Amino acid sequence: MIRIRIAFVFLTVAACLSLASIAHAQASAAPATVALVDGTVVAIDGGPAIQNAVVLIEGDRISKVGPAGSVSVPSNAKVISMKGKWLIPGLMNMHVHLGLRLPGAAGAELINESDREQVLRMASNARLSLLSGTTTLRLVGEDRGNDFVLRAAIEKGEVVGPRLKTAGGVIVPTGGHGDTEADGPYGLAKAVREQIKLGADWIKIAISGGIADTHGSISAAPMTDEEMKTLIEVAHRNGIKVTAHNGSSVAAHQAMQFGIDGFEHGYHLDESVLKEMKAKGVWLVPTIVVSQPGAREFYRKIGSPPWYLARVDSTGKDHWAMLQNAIRLGVNIALGTDQYPFEPNGGTTATVAEAELYVKAGMTPLQALQSATTQCAKMMGVEADLGRLQAGKYADVVAVEADPTKDISALRTIDFVMKGGVVYRNDAAPLPPTS
Repeated sequence: MIRIRIAFVFLTVAACLSLASIAHAQASAAPATVALVDGTVVAIDGGPAIQNAVVLIEGDRISKVGPAGSVSVPSNAKVISMKGKWLIPGLMNMHVHLGLRLPGAAGAELINESDREQVLRMASNARLSLLSGTTTLRLVGEDRGNDFVLRAAIEKGEVVGPRLKTAGGVIVPTGGHGDTEADGPYGLAKAVREQIKLGADWIKIAISGGIADTHGSISAAPMTDEEMKTLIEVAHRNGIKVTAHNGSSVAAHQAMQFGIDGFEHGYHLDESVLKEMKAKGVWLVPTIVVSQPGAREFYRKIGSPPWYLARVDSTGKDHWAMLQNAIRLGVNIALGTDQYPFEPNGGTTATVAEAELYVKAGMTPLQALQSATTQCAKMMGVEADLGRLQAGKYADVVAVEADPTKDISALRTIDFVMKGGVVYRNDAAPLPPTS
């Protein structure tokens, strides 16, 4: 049934999104060779930056990076001045719901949203995410297979948006924090196989309650050992990693027995959990912006009910202490927000606010920048293609006005966004309007 729905939605999107010609026009207009010149390439792995740099791009990938004089610019190249700019890899956000729907007035308006309406809304959010400087997203829970439709449309150039990796629906026992419900080890195994069949890059499960739930404890552990063991084993046998929505230390220790690859949020994780995560290389995607004061603007905007705000407030203190401890102990951290990447938060976007909070919690600016670039690429296993400005990698490039390895708030000044060699935003030379 879900495959029929996906096919129907795909046809609807193809018919409705005539503005997809924007992406086609930009891609077809992109010259074979582009040279970004006169900027400074940030040393994403530490060390000295490359000043007066040339980033030479052939098609959708970087062919050469080096100081002027060491890189020859072909006569047919389109030259784009980056004078006064600092160049970094495109930012990545590892916890996004492009079809986000939360308790409150705004969420209530979406209760009867059709698949067609949701895909269009997701497509709009994808475009805004890309323009904000996030060139790769990992989706960690979407409805009714609409994420697979959107991913295909972006990959075909029919919709403007970031590169997408997606987990499909969130797999949970009945009554859990998600919509893809199943029970027992074999029921959960089937749910995993169904998401993989649809094209899931990851599997996401929920092994505790969540802030947005009206029932269930965030610190609970509702899955049995047999359920969790079988679910993770089936995913791993198919070469797919598993991440878990989790705020529970008990559930975390349980999941790590069976080889879980990562945790989302980690609201109440204690030091024993974090030490085990460090030892086993388990990833943390903190989404700290959702529980800290900067998010209150967002919750007011969507009309969050009092009970939801109370859960946010009661979680925030533990969440912050957990992040500080995770940084201190050297847990692998990849940036994720649980808000739209472009969502206003703390006077900037959610993605930038998340990185700033990492610095406030104990990271260096370089480490915070890595959490949104190299660490994300490592977690997803795409280091050969993404995360650095190096020859052979995709030409996903963002420009800012100062060195973010010295002050992470330089990310607030993003004014140039390139994905795959195509410029989608250049505030110094605005793109012409499309018809």
